Amino acid sequence: AQELSQEIKSFISGVDTAQGRKLSVREHARCAVRLLRSVPACRGAVLEHLRGVYDEHVSAFLHNLETEGDASSGVSSNLEDIIQEVHGVLSEFIRLNPRAWAPLVSAWAVDLLGQLSSKHAGRRVAPHSSSLNELLQLWMSCAATRSLMEAYSQCLAAMLAWCPDACVDALLDTSVQHSPHFDWVVAHIGSAFPGTIISRVLACGLKDFCSHGAKDQGLMVMGVDKGSRVPKIGSVVGILGHLAVHHSDSIRKELLRMFQESLSPSSPLSPTSSSTSWESSPQLRRAAVPFLLQLAAMSPNLFGAVSAELVELLRPPVLLQLQALLQGLPREELDNMLGLAVHLISQSPSGGARVLRFLADTATPASVIISGPTPSPNEGVREGCDRLLQMLLLHLHKLVFNRSDGVEVNPHHPASSQPKRVIPFLEELQSHIGELCAETLRLERKRHLWLHQLLCLLSVYGGPSVATETFCQLLTQARNPEELALAWQLHTTLSSCMAGLIPAAVARCVAQIHTHTLGPRQLRQLLLNLAAAIQSQDEERRGAAGVQSSMAIQVGSAVSGNLHDFGPLLLHGDPAVSHATVRLLSCSPLPRTSSPAHLLLLSRAAVAHFFLALRIRGEGGKGGRDGGQAGEAVNCSVLLLSRLAVYSPLTLKAVLQQLVEGALHKGNADLFGGQIADMSGAPVTCPSVSPDLGASLLDINCRFGTTVNFSGSVWSVFHAGVIGKGLKVRTATQLPDPSGVIQV
Repeated sequence: AQELSQEIKSFISGVDTAQGRKLSVREHARCAVRLLRSVPACRGAVLEHLRGVYDEHVSAFLHNLETEGDASSGVSSNLEDIIQEVHGVLSEFIRLNPRAWAPLVSAWAVDLLGQLSSKHAGRRVAPHSSSLNELLQLWMSCAATRSLMEAYSQCLAAMLAWCPDACVDALLDTSVQHSPHFDWVVAHIGSAFPGTIISRVLACGLKDFCSHGAKDQGLMVMGVDKGSRVPKIGSVVGILGHLAVHHSDSIRKELLRMFQESLSPSSPLSPTSSSTSWESSPQLRRAAVPFLLQLAAMSPNLFGAVSAELVELLRPPVLLQLQALLQGLPREELDNMLGLAVHLISQSPSGGARVLRFLADTATPASVIISGPTPSPNEGVREGCDRLLQMLLLHLHKLVFNRSDGVEVNPHHPASSQPKRVIPFLEELQSHIGELCAETLRLERKRHLWLHQLLCLLSVYGGPSVATETFCQLLTQARNPEELALAWQLHTTLSSCMAGLIPAAVARCVAQIHTHTLGPRQLRQLLLNLAAAIQSQDEERRGAAGVQSSMAIQVGSAVSGNLHDFGPLLLHGDPAVSHATVRLLSCSPLPRTSSPAHLLLLSRAAVAHFFLALRIRGEGGKGGRDGGQAGEAVNCSVLLLSRLAVYSPLTLKAVLQQLVEGALHKGNADLFGGQIADMSGAPVTCPSVSPDLGASLLDINCRFGTTVNFSGSVWSVFHAGVIGKGLKVRTATQLPDPSGVIQV
């Protein structure tokens, strides 16, 4: 007892009571270790003293690296055995009585690790805090920090069965105080206990989030009051971010599990969650969804890991559970959650099209499909999605038109020359413009209004290129006047901030024609829609609303400038395309000036189409088919030729010349009551009527010179017939029916 009393006095005073001299660092540390073994009640004071011993060892270790580069010499070697002795004593106590020692040692070890990491972060040999691998290698080569890490790992392993939250709480608190210099500890512990750390870190973060309130932490998303307090959720995000490099799948599963269990209070707890308490607390269950939203807002990587599967989980039964959960939230907190969800969607770099489709399908009653006996979502679910979608459109509108941070958009300068804030949601949707246009043109109740507004925002955000593509898609896909009106509405909206949209759209259409991007059906619809746009001027003259007048003039002017590009389509192999082309050209104005070469090509194509239209109409009449479309094609062709004839003397001469040549051409003789004749003037017999003689003059001539010409042999095939088989058969001339002859 007397020796123990002297040890205590020496430890407290730092003086050797027997010799009356001051104890060295090494002697004082050994005195502390002896007291730790003999008097466990002194453990608090002993552990506090050992902080200085560990700090002394770390300082000597780093000093040796900076001077000599040899960490095995100097002061560190004098204290390393003390460090090992302390570690052995603590390890034995934790093993024998974990409930008494593990919480104390874990908190002491992790706090000391944080202090040492922050204090020596500025040393010359210490790597940057972002170089986790180099930091981990440095600190794990130091006996003091390695001993602390092993002690904490032993405590955590011992506390997993009965109280893991206390150990993880200490880790989170230290991470908040000493981040980012403490991140290497988090990375090492997380890699050693990935499953435990992920689930416990989320549970501890949820408790901290609930205790401080979602209202205060929700402001962090908008960058408000970040410096006044550092919530533990920031440390949670940092830890999960480090673990996501190698354990992203486990993090994704744990986040989705927390979301699902928060919606089903009566579901049995999974084995991995039986040791935590948040699943049995109604208050924590209600806070789980806001907590997950906050996590996603603070970490785009976490949001990207779960967003795809989260949308798949939101089936009607889950939506009902989610609505029941959110109904109990205060109005202000619910508004904060919706604003946070809108912010997340707008900043989502992937999956935006899927999220948009889900919101539109759920908010539109006719589009909600319920399978099986599950009840259909009530009006509350639909109204909630409707409100969320409208808030999203409003938020995107603010982002698009304020993207220059106070600099107004100048419509006379291209968007590329102006500063632009990147909106990931709109960036991702730019690759789905064709699908969005197709959905918009379905004209489904509110759905097409939402999508049309989104197309307008996309066009403004993406600039002239995206606006031109959107306008072209609407012009190509619209199938009736109601759908085509959406294209004019888009132009009306964009005309205030974007000039030259229609000429650019027509130029893009011409480029697609040259590259054969459009199929025959799409090409025909595009030509018909352009014709309908130009013909709307007639309605204006008859007193209709004048909104489309300027647009019709612009379309006509743009088409007029590209007549030489549309002209070859008059001879397209698909009659429907050629019909649509002649309809467009017959109503579009002719350019004021044009090159003679273009005019001659257009005149020839128009005359050739005229004779083709005559033939198609004649064949349709003989076959008993409806000749209305063929007759319209002839009328449009006549109108086009008339306009070309009065355009200039050059086109008048070209049209007359081509018409006379075409009418006198033997191939067109049957259109005017004549018959097709051969070179000798004899009528040509239909191949189906002529007998097959089994010989061909063409084949014989092709073989001339490739065979041996024996003396005395003669050719048996010549122009009048085949020797031995008689002359060519002459058919009787059949006069056409006068009633079937086309009168021109």
